[in-house]
Amino acid sequence: MTRARRELVSLDATPYYHCISRCVRRAFLCGKDHASGRDFSHRRAWIVARIKQLAAVFAIDVAAYAVMNNHSHVVLRVDAERANGWSRDEVIDRWRSLFAGSLLVQRLVAGESLLDAELAAIDKLVDTWRGRLADISWFMRCLNEYVARLANAEDGCTGRFWEGRFRCQALLDDTALLSCMAYVDLNPIRAGMANTPESSDFTSIQERLGITRTSVPDPVVQSSDSPPPSQADLLPFAGALGRSTPDAAIPFALTDYAELIEWTGRAIRDDKPGHIPENTPRLLQRLAIPHDAWLKATHALETRFPTAIGPEDLIATLCRKLNRHWLRGAKACRELYRPAILPT
Repeated sequence: MTRARRELVSLDATPYYHCISRCVRRAFLCGKDHASGRDFSHRRAWIVARIKQLAAVFAIDVAAYAVMNNHSHVVLRVDAERANGWSRDEVIDRWRSLFAGSLLVQRLVAGESLLDAELAAIDKLVDTWRGRLADISWFMRCLNEYVARLANAEDGCTGRFWEGRFRCQALLDDTALLSCMAYVDLNPIRAGMANTPESSDFTSIQERLGITRTSVPDPVVQSSDSPPPSQADLLPFAGALGRSTPDAAIPFALTDYAELIEWTGRAIRDDKPGHIPENTPRLLQRLAIPHDAWLKATHALETRFPTAIGPEDLIATLCRKLNRHWLRGAKACRELYRPAILPT
């Protein structure tokens, strides 16, 4: 039975989630339609720009993303405490950068005098908006509905753009976060669209490596009475393992992550079946992740871990928090988290 996305998210278990959205009319929606010859690749730029805009509005950080021809990936970190610290005016400003807001709020913003009952109604509404600004479902709604409207307007049609509701995976620890980010960043290489991380267009790894795309047209900006939101930076890397790590940072060094991505990208290429370079990346050694389990995870993460990634004890904890008896993918989790045999 299909479950509501709110039933798959527990911020008490983890703030990190991997979300996947797929197009209903398949490849030509974001890539090249071989039947008509039209190229829709510019829509990938729309998605990237919108992700960055929403990250600047929501209390949600973006750790990784990849926009493919017929689907997109995004790894998100929810920071509910940040949203709780926003003032009433800040919540209103952020919400109205995306939506017009109620008539009462519009009157407040215009400087009109309001009754106590009206101010109380606004406070209640602001509490609702505050919760939505730290909600993955609202983030994905604001992303997918926006892109669908632009695409349908360009096509001169109506109807669904996306296949259905987005999929969501909980990332329960550092190993889960690392493997998911690598899976997302390596999507173009796995699909044969790129040979190296730096040539993988519309991915977070390309952005982190400082590669810019000058040939991509600017995305369409949604018209609004309010100025368009700015674009947020990606969630930063904090540093090497074992060091003090701020909460709002990925607990690895960017140099170590880049090394791991390069190694994994070489190992999973179709022209090198079964090849595992001897120079094991430091992150795999430090986290004691087996070579083969890592490559399986980063090659088939969506199918092997349908709902969550993490060790058995954290999977059990998540089940209790979600009032679930079990989650699919437990066997794959045991394989990923088995102790690695490292060279002496």
